[in-house]
Amino acid sequence: MFLILLHLLEEFERPRPLWVLSGQEHRNEHRQRFLAGYVKHTLQLNLPLVRERIKRLGDMSDKDPAKLKPNRPVLHLHVPEPRFRPGDTPDFSNVTVPAAGEAPRPDVAAPATETHPLTKHLVRVLGEDHRATGPWEPKLDADTLRKILKDMVTVRIFDDRMHRSQRQGKTSFYMKCLGEEAIAIATAAALDRDDMHFPTYRQQGLLIARGYPLVDMMNQIYSNKGDKLKGRQLPIMYSDKANNFFSISGNLGTQFPQAVGWAMGAAIKGDSRICMGWIGDGATAEGDFHSAMTFAAVYNVPVILAVVNNQWAISSFSGIAGAERATFAQRAVGYGIAGLRVDGNDALAVYAAVRWAAERARTNSGPTLIEFFTYRAEAHSTSDDPSGYRPANEGKAWPLGDPIERLKAHLIARGEWNEERHEAMTAECDAAVRAAQKEAEKIGILPQQGKDNIGSMFEDVYAELPWNIAEQRDAALDEARD
Repeated sequence: MFLILLHLLEEFERPRPLWVLSGQEHRNEHRQRFLAGYVKHTLQLNLPLVRERIKRLGDMSDKDPAKLKPNRPVLHLHVPEPRFRPGDTPDFSNVTVPAAGEAPRPDVAAPATETHPLTKHLVRVLGEDHRATGPWEPKLDADTLRKILKDMVTVRIFDDRMHRSQRQGKTSFYMKCLGEEAIAIATAAALDRDDMHFPTYRQQGLLIARGYPLVDMMNQIYSNKGDKLKGRQLPIMYSDKANNFFSISGNLGTQFPQAVGWAMGAAIKGDSRICMGWIGDGATAEGDFHSAMTFAAVYNVPVILAVVNNQWAISSFSGIAGAERATFAQRAVGYGIAGLRVDGNDALAVYAAVRWAAERARTNSGPTLIEFFTYRAEAHSTSDDPSGYRPANEGKAWPLGDPIERLKAHLIARGEWNEERHEAMTAECDAAVRAAQKEAEKIGILPQQGKDNIGSMFEDVYAELPWNIAEQRDAALDEARD
């Protein structure tokens, strides 16, 4: 500690003349000089102790730490490692998959403690016989289920087409949600259209389920003239106020405190809308997660906080974020809020859990943390190669199956669907995606952009453009004309 203070003093006692500094630098310099005075005062008060500590550090540097306390074990750290690496045969027999319908369903107004056993359980509705069973069965009509199925199929086809576009050089980046489609789609069906979402980059299904035009999504991916965000966002980072879909941010973890803050604002204004925040398993290690949980718990915020545990945060497996010690849903226990752990590949379970949490929030019964247990079947993004850190066939071994196939089988078991109708619907979805892609590419693809409306990059920030920014704009426009 004292060595750090000495280093700080050395750095801070190099002041620059205040007249050469900008406004912000001027304030920073004053803070540094204040801190330097504090450090100097601290060192003066403790000078004998400082000399003694430095001497002891020097004495210890040449000694074997193991010999200092021979009666104590040598300390070491645990670095979590995934069970399987490339070349291994994945075996998920360690994953406990309870029978569908086994998890109890507490009353919406029940104390949060009654939900805490469910943070170690797994809410499931669809059984091995493809039937819906148990207290969480949402009893949805066939039309609603067919709509959920169609939206999931559309998302998967959309992802596939846009992934190909990236490989063809038509855009710079893309992220698929293969294997996770049920989470966003069933959630959209469970919530009201005017409820707010703070999503991450794998919740494109929220927009598709709400009828957002596919061509508008593609325009954003291509950053062309039809892009409502004017090319200012990374491809796939959509935003749409009309659909209550907050701008996607690559700064992960931010979605939780933003969602809690929005929901607090809604409550303060006497609104009736609720909010849902989304993060992945890796982002639970961020401080934003804990800040949001604290505020949600203390103020009983009407919010749903979703952790999509797809087992991988890019190349870091979920154990790095704490999954070896406990489920992510169990973090609700420490904060005293309701928590659920849900089969993320079971569309009916997702719908039922979100509907339960939404009703709890709407009736001022408190926030809910939901862990959606699933698997990221594709690469993290087009910039990632998962063959370098996990077995190629790991996704196929995942015990919770394919969400589309599971819902399809359920509808067939109910007598509300068949293979012929499914093939026809898939063809219809494929045609819609292809038509949207053709329309978007007529407007332009990413490599063709950057030459038109250059001045727009200086707009929409300042109410009145500062003179120095105006000079930069004019210089950029002059250079473009040349």
